[in-house]
Amino acid sequence: MPRSASAFSLVELSIVLVILGLMTGGILGGQALIRAAELRSVSTEYQRWITATQTFRDKYFAIPGDMSNATMFWGFQGTAAAPGCVSNSGISAVTSTGTCDGNGNGLPGLSAAAATTGESYQFWRQLASAGLVEGVYSGIAGTIGPFEINAGINVPRSKMNNALWSAYFRGTQGDTRYFSANYGNAFVVGAKNGSDNNNLALFRPEEAWNIDTKMDDGKPGTGKIIGLYWNNLCATAVSNTDYASNYNLASSNPQCVLYFTNAY
Repeated sequence: MPRSASAFSLVELSIVLVILGLMTGGILGGQALIRAAELRSVSTEYQRWITATQTFRDKYFAIPGDMSNATMFWGFQGTAAAPGCVSNSGISAVTSTGTCDGNGNGLPGLSAAAATTGESYQFWRQLASAGLVEGVYSGIAGTIGPFEINAGINVPRSKMNNALWSAYFRGTQGDTRYFSANYGNAFVVGAKNGSDNNNLALFRPEEAWNIDTKMDDGKPGTGKIIGLYWNNLCATAVSNTDYASNYNLASSNPQCVLYFTNAY
């Protein structure tokens, strides 16, 4: 009996399944390659920030954002007199000129309130004003709270999807959410969820381990790179002084933020 013109033979179905399998494998393989490239970009971006900050210090004898005479070079952001700046809200300040003076203590601090300036936000604005990084940054916190960071607005966007960088003085931490250590002036890379928070979990523990191993000691609680949060499954630690712990490689969920401690 002749085969129906609308039917498929087993050979034809097999060929279709093979093609679909190849397409699926290609997509997944492509996604893996993209993610690997994004992970490599973390070290490249970090080196870029380090170079820009060191160049700034060599030229202006100060840390970006903390610079006490910044307005002598780039004028005032707004109309306030040194060492402060007028509070700004929204993103309209992104296109404005000028900057704010820091207090010169070598420790770039955060804003005191939402939609106000702070040394950690002026950090990026002054680097950009000096022509050492690309972009234009508002120099102020977001409107939700003093810790609201927004990629491309007040901090740089990473090449990693949904990732951004921060720079601020963290100091010595005893909070149980963090490994007990002196973080000093740190660069931080993590994700943003749109609320009043700093960098949030971005990396799977295996990804954080990969970066840490290539750039540091591969341990979440020691060395120059510290992985957070230990009590949110980034690490296997049982306390915030469990420095012998490892990254929680059994977890496949984004659990980690990376702190590059005492960086500048």
